[in-house]
Amino acid sequence: MIKKGVVFILVLLSTYGYAQQKVTYSFNLEEAITFAIDSNYTAINARRDIAMAIKQKWETTAAGLPQIDGNITYNNNLKQPVTLLPSEITGGPAGTFTPVTFGTKQNGSAVATLDQLIFDGSYLVGLKAAKSFLRYSENLSEKTNLEIRRGVINAYGSVILSEELVLIFEKNKVNLEKNLFETQKIYENGLGEQESVEQLEITLLQIETQLSNIKRSLTIARQMFNVSLGIDVAQDVIFEDTFDELTTQNISLDLLDQTLNIDENVDYKIALNYTEQRDLEMQLEKSKFLPSLNAFANYGTSANSDTFSFFNGEQVWYQSSMLGLSLKVPVFSSGMRRARTQRAKIALDKAETELVEAVQNITLELNTSKSNYQFAIDKYQNSKKNIALAERIENKNQIKFSEGLASSFDLRQAQTQLYTFQQEYFRSMLDVINAKSDLETVLNTPQLRNN
Repeated sequence: MIKKGVVFILVLLSTYGYAQQKVTYSFNLEEAITFAIDSNYTAINARRDIAMAIKQKWETTAAGLPQIDGNITYNNNLKQPVTLLPSEITGGPAGTFTPVTFGTKQNGSAVATLDQLIFDGSYLVGLKAAKSFLRYSENLSEKTNLEIRRGVINAYGSVILSEELVLIFEKNKVNLEKNLFETQKIYENGLGEQESVEQLEITLLQIETQLSNIKRSLTIARQMFNVSLGIDVAQDVIFEDTFDELTTQNISLDLLDQTLNIDENVDYKIALNYTEQRDLEMQLEKSKFLPSLNAFANYGTSANSDTFSFFNGEQVWYQSSMLGLSLKVPVFSSGMRRARTQRAKIALDKAETELVEAVQNITLELNTSKSNYQFAIDKYQNSKKNIALAERIENKNQIKFSEGLASSFDLRQAQTQLYTFQQEYFRSMLDVINAKSDLETVLNTPQLRNN
């Protein structure tokens, strides 16, 4: 009976584990983006970088607050040092020495010291630098989120593109197999040419090869999407959006008229952070010309004994205390501090130049993204017209071929043209989605900040 119970529990646990592995995710595009920003591996580490920057800020702040250290020492003089005194002191003969030991064999002490920074220019600069580094970490995290968003959009669209291509290739394959079967029968009955059969066989082989390739691409696209979300590559995911819906949602001509607020662009903010950090480095070198002032106070107690009696209630402990100031004034460094300050100033000048360059590059990137987005929309609209024309041409050639008015070569050419335009049409849809994502990233329209 006990064995049966154990077996039942093991079966139940294994069934539960299997059920856990079979959890399926379902996302539309916006849900996928939200999930990725929370769970993507890079996003997780970006948030940790912010947490580290916050701790570093407090670490810098705490350096200027009171610091208390305790020190407990115990000494056991196994061999006490011997001092030679003139024997005359103790009544001995002149010219001789008497060996004497001073102090006790064992001694202990306990001291507490309070240090307080009163003024240090480098500390004040350090506080500013810690705040600047925190802003820098936050901006890097924001850029990470924007890149994750763009990556998820691309990965989501790539999966749907691959799925659409699989469907269209399978449909084309079925139609070709039907045509080949009918043409084969016609040839076998002596009413057609072998070339017609061979032309269709060539086209069918090409379609089968492309279909196999796109199925493999679909598997890879799904795995890439899972990685972008931060889930296992083998995890099942349901994609709720259709390609037509996504494309329609991502055609927004109003976006082409939006102007750039340079202060909102994350690349500008990072470049500005870099300039701030170079300025703070220069301030730090200048602060080294200033004096620094520290205050300290300590309190201690000590005891001496020939035996270990420090925990004895009769042991005598002697108290001591001290209060003081320490002023450090830089006087002469052979030009070292001046050279460091000048080097920091040159680094600041470089950062300011790079900031100006960043503004120009961002403006160029905006104009390029707008141009690419407009081109993607135009290409999509043209592809939509082209595929309709190609379908009509292919259909006409099918009829002509069946009536003997068109050659198998003409039919194959029309079919190949249709298949090419089908692929161009679906890829143009993905181009629209990705081009809009690129433009939104430059404009920082999503405003993906960490709370």
